[in-house]
Amino acid sequence: MPNQQSKYELLKSLEQDANLTQRQLSKELGISLGKVNYCLKILIQKGFVKINNFKNSNHKLQYSYLLTPKGVAEKTKLTIMFLKIKTEEYEVLKKEVEKLTNAETGK
Repeated sequence: MPNQQSKYELLKSLEQDANLTQRQLSKELGISLGKVNYCLKILIQKGFVKINNFKNSNHKLQYSYLLTPKGVAEKTKLTIMFLKIKTEEYEVLKKEVEKLTNAETGK
């Protein structure tokens, strides 16, 4: 099962451009081609992504990865989860900075 970060990154990238190849996704996300392939298979099995194939002008088979309504809902859920995590991290760092600033000024 792909981790939440990988799943979110893939869903986000595919929402922006459904015609990215697995190789392009690998390069864009900084993960291996094998991991992209594995994650996409799982996202397709779970019904988050639908795959369409078509022939381009060079007669090569090309794929388009479309987010399903279920995939959009999952991406939204993951976005909210990551925003909560980042907000909590921000609050912890903010308190740490305040504590260090107060220690320096002698408060």
